[in-house]
Amino acid sequence: MDNLSRISAAAVVAACFAAAVAHAECTREGLLAAAASYLTAQSTGSIEGLPLATENFTYQENNAAADIGSGILTQAIPIDLNRTTADTVECASYTMIISASGATPYVIGAQIRHPPSDVDTSQIALIDTIAATTGDLFFDAAKTLSYISAEDWGEIPPESDRRPTREELRRVGDAYLDMWTDAGAADSIPWGTDCERVEGSALTRPCGATLPRGGSATPNGNRRYVIDETVGSVDVLCSFDSLGSLPDSHEVRIEAGLVKYVHTITVMS
Repeated sequence: MDNLSRISAAAVVAACFAAAVAHAECTREGLLAAAASYLTAQSTGSIEGLPLATENFTYQENNAAADIGSGILTQAIPIDLNRTTADTVECASYTMIISASGATPYVIGAQIRHPPSDVDTSQIALIDTIAATTGDLFFDAAKTLSYISAEDWGEIPPESDRRPTREELRRVGDAYLDMWTDAGAADSIPWGTDCERVEGSALTRPCGATLPRGGSATPNGNRRYVIDETVGSVDVLCSFDSLGSLPDSHEVRIEAGLVKYVHTITVMS
């Protein structure tokens, strides 16, 4: 499938789900339970226990429609670290997996979406995966594991002024991806002085240093969002078109109005 076809197919799927779930709210517990079934499937290499929708289920891998029966979920991989965020407004979740100890290392970002009528999250309508491995941008799963395992992604109390709003998270997520085309985007982001940025396995501290400031004419498109205010997270799966239509995940955590962590997963092939 060529890049244009990949982008078009993924964009249609994302737009349909965004429009459909705009009115629905799911439970956090249900979203996390569905994500747990995904983790079991990935660790065992078996999709039999996944509660996939009987109609209109879609699987995407690295921004292309794919057969779930022949994708990465059929590989049993050891999971050295995982973390899931839940978006109750969009009936979606984001799960990060780091597998550094297996024969083939991976860093995976996966968004799971549920049908709009399925507020109990008993069915999975879309699994949307970015899976990086050896040869991808700055890839070294062991180094990535050492950095990210030291981070604190604890829940931010709802009464605390440290918890960001959905609007704030969406704005910062978009501004980050806009830095390659908008010379002023970097200065619009509230960087924390202790912020850490992990791009593949490349660590930058503070993460507000050495930033792109425009230069590309092609914006990063096909953006799909999972926003979880409880942990101050926005994850955006996208096509990193500023560098050449690369399958990509960018996740940002905000605490007390400032960016604390940035994670990126970028597939080169």
